[in-house]
Amino acid sequence: MDAFEIKKLIEVGLPEATKVEVLGDDGQHFDAFVECPAFAGKPLLAQHKMVYATLGDSFEGAIHALSIKTSTPC
Repeated sequence: MDAFEIKKLIEVGLPEATKVEVLGDDGQHFDAFVECPAFAGKPLLAQHKMVYATLGDSFEGAIHALSIKTSTPC
């Protein structure tokens, strides 16, 4: 799995996201930034669970580490 595939999964799973950036070039460690109005009022853990949910079973075994930063649009 590569950064582009992860980005697309997040965009499909959170279509209201205003910004999705995924970086990583070793195929196992990635950094994601997701800005989405659906995060408003939700605790950080809930926001991260929303992002993980977009990856479904893809996350298990295909990705070793995913660092997530979330935000709501200004």
